Amino acid sequence: MGMCLFIYALFFLFGVVPLVSNAQQLSSKECENLGFTGLALCSDCNTFAEYVKDQGLLSDCLKCCAEDSNDATSKIIYSGAVLEVCMRKLVFYPEIVGFIEEEKEKFPSVRVQYVFNSPPKLIMLDDGQQKETIRVDNWKREHIMQFLREKLKTTAAV
Repeated sequence: MGMCLFIYALFFLFGVVPLVSNAQQLSSKECENLGFTGLALCSDCNTFAEYVKDQGLLSDCLKCCAEDSNDATSKIIYSGAVLEVCMRKLVFYPEIVGFIEEEKEKFPSVRVQYVFNSPPKLIMLDDGQQKETIRVDNWKREHIMQFLREKLKTTAAV
């Protein structure tokens, strides 16, 4: 992960990766605090914008993404995911509770893992290996479902 960040930083410094709509890029820590650690590609922000109409969130997403090629094979798809949450904090996240209780069964490759003091996050997996982590604190149930439909292999999502 550190080497990828280093290579991306080199590309950014030498102008290989263009800035998105002249927006100031945020640091990886700032992006993580905003909940965009897994939305690495700007095409993901465009998909996100179809379902979330908050221009502030979209702007933050665009400040945290990297341009991807127009090649359809560049779209990242995962084999599964873990929804990690703290059971004691679930009372503060009714949308997450609604997803777990009413929608989770539609996604057989998604499992729920209860971890003490963990903020709600999706850990995207490929062949059992953790690839991306996305904070979903403020996501609505519909947004979680749509994101999983877009990012999981078609055999995984119903």
